[in-house]
Amino acid sequence: MKIIETLKSRRTYYDINKSIPVNENQVFDLIKESTKLVPDAFDMKSSRVVIVTKEKQDLLWDKIYNEFNSQVAREKIDSFKNGYGTILYFIDKSAVKNLETQFPLYAPRMIEWAKQSCGMLQLSIWSGLKELNIGASLQHFNPVIDTMVKELFDVPDSYILNAQMPFGGINSEPQEKSEEDISKRVKIF
Repeated sequence: MKIIETLKSRRTYYDINKSIPVNENQVFDLIKESTKLVPDAFDMKSSRVVIVTKEKQDLLWDKIYNEFNSQVAREKIDSFKNGYGTILYFIDKSAVKNLETQFPLYAPRMIEWAKQSCGMLQLSIWSGLKELNIGASLQHFNPVIDTMVKELFDVPDSYILNAQMPFGGINSEPQEKSEEDISKRVKIF
């Protein structure tokens, strides 16, 4: 698939299930390769990924529900829990701090660049999942769940949770994207 075709087909899938159309190792390989290939300013390699599947997938979303003390609808949480797995995206602030020390002139921008790289990684994996005919969405239940996630998966304290990406088999297609006048967002001179 060409990049524009991939971006057009990448959508937010909420109606997912625990059956994926490929071997899970293909998913794991996609995530590893994407993490290796996505650029990062000063080659800081600040993105970290934790992949959660099977019973840990269910446990994660049950604990997220509990963290919100029923303030998030059970149906919403269950729509994510129903997936095959969840990709947890982190930024390792120790990698950022290391480069801030090496390049003090750029230190104020390092965390911003790390966030940009993490966003590129999310889009790359999300698009790659769609090419495998796997649905996904990008969620942001952090910072409410940060401590619980770190404890549940023994994640180093230097990791900052950035996003959660539940993924799984596609039960139904989302609604069509609404088109807007792109000239409001893109100026050409």
